[in-house]
Amino acid sequence: MSGGSVAVASFAVADYVVFALMLVVSAAVGFYYAWTDRSQSSSGDFLTGGRRLTALPVSLSLTASFMSAITVLSNPAEVYRYGANIGFYALAYALTMLVTSEVFLPVFYKLAITSTYEYLELRFNRATRLLGTLLFIVQTILYTGIVIYAPALALNQVTGMDLWGAVISTGIVCTFYCTMGGLRAVVWTDVIQLGVMLAGFLVVIIRSVVVQGGVLNIISDSHQGGRLNFLDFDPNPLRRNTFWTLSIGGTFIWISVYGINQAQVQRYISCKSVTHARLSLYMNLLGLWSVLLSSVFAGMCLYSVYKRCDPWTTGLISAPDQLMPYLVMDILGDYPGLPGLFVAAAYSGSLSTVSSSINALAAVTIEDLIKPHTNLSEKQLSWLSKGMSLLFGVLCIGMAGIASLMGGILQATISIFGVIGGPLLGLFTLGILCPFANSKGALSGLLAGLTISLWVGIGAQIYPPPAEMSRPLPLNTEGCNFTVTNNHSLAFSPFPEQPNVTTTLIHTSDRPAMADWYSLSYLYFSPVGTMTAIFVGLIVSILTGGCKLRVEPKLMLLKEDTTFYHLMKRFEGGVKKRSGKLKLKNQEKKSGNANPAFIDFELDLTKISSRE
Repeated sequence: MSGGSVAVASFAVADYVVFALMLVVSAAVGFYYAWTDRSQSSSGDFLTGGRRLTALPVSLSLTASFMSAITVLSNPAEVYRYGANIGFYALAYALTMLVTSEVFLPVFYKLAITSTYEYLELRFNRATRLLGTLLFIVQTILYTGIVIYAPALALNQVTGMDLWGAVISTGIVCTFYCTMGGLRAVVWTDVIQLGVMLAGFLVVIIRSVVVQGGVLNIISDSHQGGRLNFLDFDPNPLRRNTFWTLSIGGTFIWISVYGINQAQVQRYISCKSVTHARLSLYMNLLGLWSVLLSSVFAGMCLYSVYKRCDPWTTGLISAPDQLMPYLVMDILGDYPGLPGLFVAAAYSGSLSTVSSSINALAAVTIEDLIKPHTNLSEKQLSWLSKGMSLLFGVLCIGMAGIASLMGGILQATISIFGVIGGPLLGLFTLGILCPFANSKGALSGLLAGLTISLWVGIGAQIYPPPAEMSRPLPLNTEGCNFTVTNNHSLAFSPFPEQPNVTTTLIHTSDRPAMADWYSLSYLYFSPVGTMTAIFVGLIVSILTGGCKLRVEPKLMLLKEDTTFYHLMKRFEGGVKKRSGKLKLKNQEKKSGNANPAFIDFELDLTKISSRE
């Protein structure tokens, strides 16, 4: 740990016991499903839970899948440094569930496919399917490596927990229950792990509130420190976090996760009906909101506790991702077992994400790369699925080693999803919504989207956006009552507290003319890839005779598939019934018009007769 004369408690035996307990429970669930489902002989049962799952466990599993340790560690650090406006993700989540349940879910569910990339061959051709599959495998292995390694590093540097011991133990447990129990084990361990994640957040929040003397004090500190920056409606696409980047960019990123990512689609198509699948998405929205609220408030607690003495600037920690573990050891160190609960929460996030990825990778490899080229029996495929789970588990642990060479966690993971997920989302959107998109258009759109995304993504790594665009909020060290013996702030702080005008000018003059394009908010990488893929795909399809194309109706989104259509039909039915009654009354009125003197009397008669 970085040198400073403030000692923070380290892990006690009780903490290791709590952490080990979480790993044991996860492994036990895998063992339980391996035992109860031992009669299953098909790879489909293993990979999709036999399509008998109900909405509640699936919704909790959907939430846990991509709410990883990165959420537990990086979201609060993001609030601490850039403010609580990442709460606008709440809007992005809502829009994502609406689009996914109305556009993508109906098509995938009625086709009853195991791999989402099967759709690409049915709609376009084999080459598109293979390219989509390979991109997914690359994206998922990269992401999973970061998810395993990042929390291990942050927790190791603050709590003294053994780095590679933690990486390998979580990797092995995860691989074990994926290989043994299949999707049902993954879903039920996710449910347990989501509970542990929320418990970990609550422990930190409750203790912070007690230390700071109430919720209002924390909100007041955050307000005075400029952390409640919710009124940032600057439309500039180069700004890091604003209402627009978070709600528009966030929506594209999360649709590429929920709409087309194998790990999520595999879950909701394992539900027993479309209604259960739709319900699981909307129930998952509540889970996402509760995790987001917890992480944003935890970030406000973090700021409130360290508003006068920032542990990052003073060199007590070497990266913002260590802020949360540092806070935990600082305020919960005297309560044996509670730091262990928080670490278990962070690792629960990792386990749930990694297990989803391993299961999804196995499904895609079996369905897209092995099944079409071999004539294996279901029993052999089932064993092969387990072998694949094992192989990808080992690969992901290996990837964690490579991830140790990568920088800022949250940005790295979102960039991976944006750069690869964006163009893939464009490809599926072409297939589902554009009847004249053909395979030439689809492939060229995907490649064009990928080229542009990679260009921006790599450019942003080489020329990071200047501080006036990312706008980190000021951090304070005035209240520190110790001497910093080995100041690491220069070595680790990517931005000075208050950017010096001269250094900023020199910095910007060195930047090439294209640097502003590279400064695009990392949240916009996904929309750029998606829109490029759709635009290029449509133009190429039209030029290569796509207008003559006849597509099977089941491969497209039909109006009958949407909830909106059924609501309109019901509404029209209600209106017709009412208008039918009105017509009857009007006819009765007309028949009584012979003598104006008797109009009221005749109308009364009709009323009486209608009552009879």
